Amino acid sequence: MVDYAGNGDYDPTTAVGLFDPGNWRKSFASEPNGGNCVEVNLADDKVGVRDTKLAESPVFVFHHSEWEAFLKAVKAGQFDLPN
Repeated sequence: MVDYAGNGDYDPTTAVGLFDPGNWRKSFASEPNGGNCVEVNLADDKVGVRDTKLAESPVFVFHHSEWEAFLKAVKAGQFDLPN
């Protein structure tokens, strides 16, 4: 894993203010009853991720390149559970 300088001002409990409230999108695979879901918010230079079940959920912020690497790994099955 590559270390990089973090943003000392980052706080997951207040990071929601970095994103447009109307841009949160829930996965199309989400259960209608609000099952195990996350939602994402794409901004110019960052991606926010939060839990849909918690009204005051912390927001985790990633650079677009980090998010793209994560999505590629998911699609490749890197995080699949063993049978």
